[in-house]
Amino acid sequence: MGADISKNKEQPPSEEGRCTSGWRGFMSSVGIAVSSGLCRLGTRRMIREKGTPLPDDHLFQSMPGPEKLQMEWSLPGFISMFLPEFPHRSVPGHEHFQVLGYIAKGSFGPILKVKDRSKQKTYAVKVIPKSEVLRQGVLEQSKEEVIIQRQVRHPFVHDLQDCWQTQRHLYIMCDYCSMGDLYTYWMLIGQFDEDAVRVFAAELGCALGFLHDFGIIHRDVKMENVLLTDQGHLRLADFGLSRRLERGGRAFTICGTIQYMAPEVLGGGPYSHAADWWSLGILLFSLATGEFPVPPERDHCSMLRRVRSVSYEMPRTFSPPLALLLTELLCKTPTRRLRTLERFKRQTFFRGTSFDSHLLQKTPMELILELKEHPDRPAKAQRGLTLEAFHNFDCDLLSTTDLSPHPALKQRYFQRASCADTSFYDSLPKPAQALRFASSQVV
Repeated sequence: MGADISKNKEQPPSEEGRCTSGWRGFMSSVGIAVSSGLCRLGTRRMIREKGTPLPDDHLFQSMPGPEKLQMEWSLPGFISMFLPEFPHRSVPGHEHFQVLGYIAKGSFGPILKVKDRSKQKTYAVKVIPKSEVLRQGVLEQSKEEVIIQRQVRHPFVHDLQDCWQTQRHLYIMCDYCSMGDLYTYWMLIGQFDEDAVRVFAAELGCALGFLHDFGIIHRDVKMENVLLTDQGHLRLADFGLSRRLERGGRAFTICGTIQYMAPEVLGGGPYSHAADWWSLGILLFSLATGEFPVPPERDHCSMLRRVRSVSYEMPRTFSPPLALLLTELLCKTPTRRLRTLERFKRQTFFRGTSFDSHLLQKTPMELILELKEHPDRPAKAQRGLTLEAFHNFDCDLLSTTDLSPHPALKQRYFQRASCADTSFYDSLPKPAQALRFASSQVV
């Protein structure tokens, strides 16, 4: 038996064996375990489809390693296994979707405003290049985002409508909130009165209480992730950093937006759902005062030092009930912090306020409706974002949609711009030209 083993060791591995090892090694590098049988089946199929002999080192050279993670995959079956949470579909044509413009710049690509021609309804579509998912190591995060949003339905949580993948991109489609986000209105008005803060607090408290009872921690509660409906009411959005965390569970990942992060998150954990209530406290404090209690620092270590040293004293302009609410939310000790919806509802600040979602939404937020017509709102909503951020962005959805504006409209757009030179416009790819024009029209 010993002789047989040594003989096997001396024999060079077969071409099929090397292929199997290469595929399994790559899959392992992206966190996927695949049986040897499946690897062999896939390898044989690839070799047979070529139809011609391959050099011994060809497959090794073509095996994707860490430096080749941005390559374009050509195997839809592999992509479906790679991200099964996203159904694989062909690129939707312009007969289905009309891209109206871009809404914002997401973490990995644009968030587009898209009209479904068959339903005559407008949606927001987040476009995520698969190359970025691999390059930044956010495979599990991308899966978790859609898994969570499929599971939750609540009046104050942004609804997921659909998700899918094409050869090179992931798409997450949600309801379109035409009023934009809360941050835009905060910049326009400077600060909100306590009556408005009370409604915002009640709606966001309901959303967080629901998510926590469902075993989900959001981890990125901030004004930019609070969208507004046509009546000015709230929808908590963007579950890209969320994760499932049961009661009593602990997390350790330092993530979120630095000026909203609880001290236990800045310190690397352990932390729990109580971190979301701290973020809510920062948000409400900022709405009521017009500024953050602690300005953002350059890194989480510097921010942690500042947060630990600040006393978080409440301004004298606050009513005692609001001051008490924020003092309990901004308690640095998580176990003593206000961290449940039931305790939140019992605060004197909410005396006479119903937490019924239908009653809360019954009355329009007149202040938000008035601010919608503010002349500076479009500029504040874009926050200096220009199309240059998407100049080289290649998107399947855009490439199938002819959005070139009419020449007269194009001329009108550049007459409004500070520079009437259209040479830059003409140099852009057609989808980018259309988005450049459409971005000035987005509300």
